[in-house]
Amino acid sequence: MFVDSHCHLDRLEWDKLALTLPEVLQQATAAKVEHMLCVSVSLKEFPAMKQLVAAYPQVSVSCGEHPLHQEEQIDAELLRRYCADPAVVAVGETGLDYFYSPDSKAIQQEAFVAHIAVGRELKKPLIVHTRDARADTLNLLRSGGAADCGGVLHCFTEDWDTAKAALDLGFYISLSGIVTFRNADELRAVARQIPADRLLIETDSPYLAPVPYRGKTNQPAYVSAVAACIAGQREVSIEQLAEQTTENFYQLFQSVKRV
Repeated sequence: MFVDSHCHLDRLEWDKLALTLPEVLQQATAAKVEHMLCVSVSLKEFPAMKQLVAAYPQVSVSCGEHPLHQEEQIDAELLRRYCADPAVVAVGETGLDYFYSPDSKAIQQEAFVAHIAVGRELKKPLIVHTRDARADTLNLLRSGGAADCGGVLHCFTEDWDTAKAALDLGFYISLSGIVTFRNADELRAVARQIPADRLLIETDSPYLAPVPYRGKTNQPAYVSAVAACIAGQREVSIEQLAEQTTENFYQLFQSVKRV
């Protein structure tokens, strides 16, 4: 059985997908996906996201604010209050993105520090996004004491040195459909080196549909294609890859109840 360690069910384009949420979850179950983590990108949207998936025990939620969704200073107290909810299993999505939003570095860094502090206080793992900001991301994780709560660098696209630095902090590395892309040779090399007990898989749906679903709206059922690619790179069976990454998920997100 698979786990999709990072998806955005609240951001699926239902008209384009031509499916309802129950149908998406049914397709995931049919594809042997036993659990999904629906990841928050906006404090403003978090209550609606939580309500959307509340009836489905196979879906857990995180709470945080994506660096590209920060138009103003983060409300750190609201973040803490939302994250203290027992239903919230992780803090994030948080991190730094200098590729799309280089002008908001200061706001991003302040918010990232706030997320790290909440993760440490509540002992909940962090879900970290980083793009064109590897040095600052790692420095803030170190200086903020993020090793105390742990977490994952999700949708990883950086080099092995960055992966190794995150692993040294006790973090996990999660790979998305990008690993299946034709021009992702460097990422596939990283996929071969990640320790088996620190590897996660994800869809990041509705974005980044893996081969052979390129051009379609991504969904959790497609996580098996990510797993198949990585299993081939690591020369293990897809069943072994699924079992290991599923166990890793529950080890990291320990408050998730296995259904």
